Amino acid sequence: MTAIASPLARLRWTFTDGLTLVGRELGRLRQEPGQIVAILFFPVFMVVLFGYVFGSAIKVPGGGDYREYLMPGLFAMVTFTAVQGVMGRMAADASRGVMDRFRSMPAARLAVPFGQTGADLLGGLLVVAIMAATGLLVGWEPHRGVAHTVEAFLLMVLLRYALSWAGVYIGLVAKDERLVDQLVPLLLPFTMVSNAFVPTGGMPGWLRFLADWNPVSAITAASRKLFGNPEVTPGHGAWPLAHPVAAVLLWSAALLVVFVPLSVRTYMRWGR
Repeated sequence: MTAIASPLARLRWTFTDGLTLVGRELGRLRQEPGQIVAILFFPVFMVVLFGYVFGSAIKVPGGGDYREYLMPGLFAMVTFTAVQGVMGRMAADASRGVMDRFRSMPAARLAVPFGQTGADLLGGLLVVAIMAATGLLVGWEPHRGVAHTVEAFLLMVLLRYALSWAGVYIGLVAKDERLVDQLVPLLLPFTMVSNAFVPTGGMPGWLRFLADWNPVSAITAASRKLFGNPEVTPGHGAWPLAHPVAAVLLWSAALLVVFVPLSVRTYMRWGR
């Protein structure tokens, strides 16, 4: 009993059970072929739709290829889908009674949220890899070397993991997958009101402020900088766009500091 009660043993127990639940989430994909199709074709669809259909009507201020300007924005967009995916799975488990079964099992209590966020991270890596491969095929490429390219993708991984904890909390609070489905359209403005597709300089002042301080804009600007893709320097001096790497790190830290404790506390109080 002493060993089980030690902090190191509890941490190892949580990690092991968390990995088990990561495997459970990944294994569930085999029973839901629609999700596999979405994972494989969604990135390709996004690159083709925005790069060729919408891109033909959009010019990059200052020149440059729009598809190279666009790709960091698409990476940012799929990074933000962590919120939608995790909150949907958490709410589904809650409404179907799966959460109660987990709590009745001799497993670490924190393993469930850690398992969900871990599974989402692995799925997100696959989506980004497919999108990157598609981007290379249509003419996008990083220009600043391997180190800066890896740094850009690591920032995406960090922000996605932080956002997934927001999804855990929302899913636990909602408890109903139908309610979560109704919340999904509310997430769309976070990706659209940003610099992902067009510069923010032409937006009205109040909207530009929201777009400039949007974490989607931060990861988009950081990726463009690190990839060496076309950038549009903000003439209004927005700090997140002038220091995008620091902004992504701060956003990630803030999300983790806020939502990890909230998620853990909400899950520990489940059913009380």
